[in-house]
Amino acid sequence: MASLRTLTLLALAAGFSCSRASDCSYFGLLNHLNMDTANTALGILRPVKNWTTTTLVQLDMILNGILDVNEKFQTVTNHIWINMFWINEFLTWNSSEFCGMNMLTIPSSMLWIPDIIIYEDASDCSDSKQDPLVTVDPSGLVRMRTRLMLTISCKFNLYRFPFDTQTCNITFLSLNYDDSVLKLGSVTNASILTEVSEHVMQTEGEWKLTNIESITSTATQKSQLIYRVSLQRKPFLYIINLILPLLFLLFLDVASFFLCESSSAKVNFKVTILLSIFVLLLILKDILPSTEEALPVMAIYCVSVFTLVWINVLETMLMSFLNGLSCCVGEEANASEVFKVKTQQEADNPKESAGDAGAANPEASNPPLGPLDGGGLLKRILGKEKAALKPPGRQEEDAGRTGCRWLRLVKIFDNVFFVLYFTTVVISQVFMFMLWNVPDLLG
Repeated sequence: MASLRTLTLLALAAGFSCSRASDCSYFGLLNHLNMDTANTALGILRPVKNWTTTTLVQLDMILNGILDVNEKFQTVTNHIWINMFWINEFLTWNSSEFCGMNMLTIPSSMLWIPDIIIYEDASDCSDSKQDPLVTVDPSGLVRMRTRLMLTISCKFNLYRFPFDTQTCNITFLSLNYDDSVLKLGSVTNASILTEVSEHVMQTEGEWKLTNIESITSTATQKSQLIYRVSLQRKPFLYIINLILPLLFLLFLDVASFFLCESSSAKVNFKVTILLSIFVLLLILKDILPSTEEALPVMAIYCVSVFTLVWINVLETMLMSFLNGLSCCVGEEANASEVFKVKTQQEADNPKESAGDAGAANPEASNPPLGPLDGGGLLKRILGKEKAALKPPGRQEEDAGRTGCRWLRLVKIFDNVFFVLYFTTVVISQVFMFMLWNVPDLLG
């Protein structure tokens, strides 16, 4: 009985002492952490009890939106969420002593915050919204969230535009601390960050997120955490606005060979196609940056189509010139035949020619009457009979034969050029589409 009484008193004493030791108020916890009054040391000093201890800052980045990609300036504007974690060795407590309190929310201005910057930041102004509060758990783990609209510089590889995939780096590093004092790392696996980013993505525009990869580095004696974000372009709009129009214009240019050669609108039609391609080149110029190192396949494609149509226009102008020249050759051949026949007639009938000359001089045409020359009269009659027996239109037939021979040569040249041009068009198109599929074919 006495022993039972003693045990009861001990239990009551232990319960009373526990109730006196536990404190369920935030003020009691702040008092325990020495934060009930202004403690400037917590806000300015790295939170380690031994200065040789390295502070590990873990950082996770979630891509929430792709706002803009500017190929001319080679910048990417993203909407990202950043979660940072680090240990503050001065902010630890036993949650059982404070009624199981396992989280404390305090203003971020009261604590030391890592001076993390983004190396590729190209924003005009700092458009970030940092959470004014941080959370602390009993082990001293501090968690801070930041929402940021970030514009970064990114070196684009536009060789396969518009079927390209761009990889941009977002490098986090400390502005003042080297790697022996502060190290950066990632908490969550990169594949999980990719899945989460795809799930919470608000806007993508013409781009699609394909992968997020995290890499740690100490290249500049500072710890760096690099997130490599891979973005794939959606090419449908460029196919409709650039590639298909160029392909259709090239087919129209090939089909123009079947137009009538005498059509005066043939040259105008091909020049119109050439101007249409030039307009597409101007549109492409506003999209792509000026570069000489690696000319995009799209630019090569536009220039090749423009060159082919330009050569076809020159060939059409040459054909028009040769057709006009064939008419001149026919007329010259006709005039030459007439001149030869007239010369032959004058050689055969010299007296008749003299009679024609005498017709212009009346006194010479009326010689004194004398005996009639019978031989001369007979030659004149035979010359007229010979000219009458010559087939009519023989002169025109010889001239037409010469013109047809020239036109035949021009037609053969046009047919050979059409075969070569069509073969060149097919080979060039196959080669261009191979370049889009094999990026290093020319490199």
